[in-house]
This record gives sequence, C-alpha cells and structure tokens, in this order.
Amino acid sequence: MSRKNRAPKRDVLPDPLYNSQLVTRLINRVMLDGKRGTAASIVYGAFE
Repeated sequence: MSRKNRAPKRDVLPDPLYNSQLVTRLINRVMLDGKRGTAASIVYGAFE
C-alpha cells in the first residue's frame, strides 16, 4: 500500500502565441518524448 499523498495538479500556463490554455493542452497531448518544440510546430502548422 502506498503511503504517499497524491501529487497536486499543476496549473496549465496559456500558450504564448494564442494566449490559450486549450492550445497548451493540445500541444501537451501531441508531445512525444518531451519534444515540446516539435509538437508546437505540428500544432501551429495545422492551425495555418
């Protein structure tokens, strides 16, 4: 049995380009292996 408490949820910072938390959450879902820049370029390219 685990004795540790659950980790608190972190606040999602808004995206710097669109100023939207939803875009940040989408980038986080697309991201693989911690490559946020690659995921951001994929998402921003899909928006264009």
